[in-house]
Amino acid sequence: MLAYIIRRLLLIIPTLFAIMVINFVVIQAAPGGPVEQIIAELKGTAVGATARFGGGGGGDVGGGASANANQSRGARGLDPRVIEQLKVQYGFDKPPIERFLLMMRDYLTFDFGRSYTHDRPVVQLIKEKLPVSISLGLWTTLITYLVSIPLGIKKAVRDGSTFDVSTSTVIFVGYSIPSFLFAVLLIVLFAGGTYWSWFPLRGLTSDDWIALDWPHRILDYLWHITLPTTALVIGNFAGITMLTKNSFLEEIHKNYVVTARAKGLSERRVLYGHVFRNAMLLVIANFPAAFIGILFTGTFLIESIFSLDGMGLLGYEAAINRDYPIMFSTLYVFTLVGMVMKLITDLTYTVVDPRIDFGTRGA
Repeated sequence: MLAYIIRRLLLIIPTLFAIMVINFVVIQAAPGGPVEQIIAELKGTAVGATARFGGGGGGDVGGGASANANQSRGARGLDPRVIEQLKVQYGFDKPPIERFLLMMRDYLTFDFGRSYTHDRPVVQLIKEKLPVSISLGLWTTLITYLVSIPLGIKKAVRDGSTFDVSTSTVIFVGYSIPSFLFAVLLIVLFAGGTYWSWFPLRGLTSDDWIALDWPHRILDYLWHITLPTTALVIGNFAGITMLTKNSFLEEIHKNYVVTARAKGLSERRVLYGHVFRNAMLLVIANFPAAFIGILFTGTFLIESIFSLDGMGLLGYEAAINRDYPIMFSTLYVFTLVGMVMKLITDLTYTVVDPRIDFGTRGA
């Protein structure tokens, strides 16, 4: 097993490098790089930017091809020396290959440079935004799995019953409602929109959170996170519930289950002592994708609606403003976390079913 873990960790290096290369090349072909953005702002023709560019240089972080291409049309009327200074300031005076290699060298030590937009170290920005995204991702994933797995098992045991049909109707109605629309409904109902004002409308904690004692800090945090988490959770029940149900249904009718029942084992012992191990493998395999999806891609609208300053909003602003240090660094971190989560999932297989031994297989 140790050899397998080492092989998987070593495999992360070329995989991560290849992903960064592909995305760097794609960004190279995208129009409207940081230099063009700042030129447009200087000329008063900027469109779609959410914040004015700061004066901080991005160093050697990669950028678009348009930043090095002929900018005569966009820069007409500006002193060419100003344009050259901008290229040097944002690191676009170097060839793309050199920029990429310098970027990867810095990323090995998690040095992500400075944000073009915020003129602050990217690591500092990520540290500030990540708690919001982690809170939403962890609570949403935890609640989804804690509810969906027992519900899916019960639906499999009572397949075709009134309970099965009614719960399927409810979870699929929830699945059909977009999370942002449900978030608006929650605000109208419970955050002072029209009816009750039971929950706060913005932020992860209250302004005086630091002055509270720890019990009240925890309650304040849970008070703020309730509505955003509920909006994200409501649409996630269907997938995990039906996956659990179908996995158990497939296992319940196999010969080893019939044999276990024939030996006089209780239904609970059959389900959780025999069926559970095999049926849960598919559910566990879906965990990394579910967690990463919620954590990094599914929270932008929820963060915007509830005024939560997290990674989703930061990534959106970076894409709009062509803030390449943030774009590439978040891609690097998210990809690395995703691959580590995949390895953890494989190791979890051995906990659920000790018969699985990756150490006897090739990587």
